[in-house]
Amino acid sequence: MVEASLSAGARGLAVSAVFLLAAACGDSGGSSGPAPNTPPSPPPPASGGPTWTNGVFQPAATFKDRCAVVRTGVDIEGNPFPDRPGSIVEENFWLRSWTHETYLWNDEVTDRNPANYTNRLAYFGLLKTTNVTPSGASKDQFHFSQPTAEFLQQVNSEPYPDYGAAFVAFSLTPPRDIRVQYTEPNSPASEIVMGRPNLVRGTRLLKIDGVDVVNGGTTQAEIDILNNGLFPESPGESHTFVVNDPGDSSRTVTLVSAYVAPKAVNRLKIIDAAGGKVGYILLNSFGAFAAEQEIADAVATMKAAGVADLVLDLRHNGGGLLALASQLSYMVAGPSQSAGRTFERLQFNADAGNINPVTGEFNEPVPFLSSGIGFSLPEGAPLETLDLNRVFVLTTEQTCSASESVINSLRGIFVDVILIGETTCGKPYGFYPEDNCGETYFSIQFRGVNDQDFGDYADGFAPANSADAFAVKAPGCAVADDYNHELGDETEALLAAALYYREVGSCPFGSMGAASTSSVSPAHEPTAMRRAVEVMSDNRDMRMPH
Repeated sequence: MVEASLSAGARGLAVSAVFLLAAACGDSGGSSGPAPNTPPSPPPPASGGPTWTNGVFQPAATFKDRCAVVRTGVDIEGNPFPDRPGSIVEENFWLRSWTHETYLWNDEVTDRNPANYTNRLAYFGLLKTTNVTPSGASKDQFHFSQPTAEFLQQVNSEPYPDYGAAFVAFSLTPPRDIRVQYTEPNSPASEIVMGRPNLVRGTRLLKIDGVDVVNGGTTQAEIDILNNGLFPESPGESHTFVVNDPGDSSRTVTLVSAYVAPKAVNRLKIIDAAGGKVGYILLNSFGAFAAEQEIADAVATMKAAGVADLVLDLRHNGGGLLALASQLSYMVAGPSQSAGRTFERLQFNADAGNINPVTGEFNEPVPFLSSGIGFSLPEGAPLETLDLNRVFVLTTEQTCSASESVINSLRGIFVDVILIGETTCGKPYGFYPEDNCGETYFSIQFRGVNDQDFGDYADGFAPANSADAFAVKAPGCAVADDYNHELGDETEALLAAALYYREVGSCPFGSMGAASTSSVSPAHEPTAMRRAVEVMSDNRDMRMPH
């Protein structure tokens, strides 16, 4: 049920250090940052405006859509804006009451006077728990917001100017190490020029428009050139890159930006292996409505090929719509294993009882969904099933939220989930995105548990032989992510380990992929980088079609 890389939303390239926006399972790229230690002087209270009494909360509906800046017209889905004239203080009072009513740990939030804050995002940043998990990590690493227009652009798969390449930073300070994480099919990045793709997984960026990426960026002019090259503002922009592919010499490529809508299913492969065919699906997100059709089509392809086993590559999948994760889990397990079973049951705050505090309805368990629900498949359309009693899942710390729900829910109905890779992000939590006055807020509102009532994996899932002392262990092999081979290549470390385990029943000797993964120092923590518009794909979203 959980749903999580260089960001155009963070275009400023700091001269001395960071010029990338981290967006992997931590405080996910949202607009809400930490509030100042000393709040600014409050504005004079409006005549007849709300007043604060510690521990006394008016209904959130009292303040809903009362906005300091009123939008007019309709959004990209054609829905009229509900805004009415109001103030920042009323927006803050709405955030306070909404948090009290729906936040999972509402009893761990310090009650502060909304009138003391002139910045709604700074105030929102305080409305969360400060407690930690057993490992010492923040209990709520997922509290964020983003402009509603960007949120709607992403979930509706609106294209934006791009090359179709996701990047990852192994070092943010000189000597910088920025590489390609994956490319989108049929994009400028994957275009074949003179017999080879413009970019491949692991391609390292050396120069952009003549500026040294590795050691340059020491002046504002250079910073602007790097940012403009990495994040084109419009289609048709041409930028020259000097790059170094894994195991190859440097070369020069020219990338021309185009409108790109990222695919949820990035690639498919049928592998002929001993004991039958193995299906491989690189699934990068549950976050867009179009993903419903893409996932169903991918499974139908696997079904038609008669695969005996399935490898789900979720290493870069931060999550998205929980309903799509439920559909995928049903398609993997089939009706005989999932009928009458719970995909995920939501646990809300203690004040909610048996009622969902967001919808006001009885808290019914989420089933394994067996048909289309209307995002991009016709409602009621039957889904193909593979009827597998085991599945191999490739994971990293970017495997988050709804992706972890797939792992947890299948384990809950005793499908063998074999994990290959690294510890997942640890997000058994989710929310219902809520727009108010042009900002969409994502505040943890529930924990999800599977058919066995298990959902205690706040420090992630990890393969059985992982050294991670706090993660929940599952069968499989700890393998370092491999940036020297393309995703879907049978020699790529995680996929190779899955195929080995499938045939032999154990992990490869030694640390599989230790020699073949990138040569980056372990001290450098990879940082996923993405455009701000993609933030939503790092989370678990409870929305259903209108």
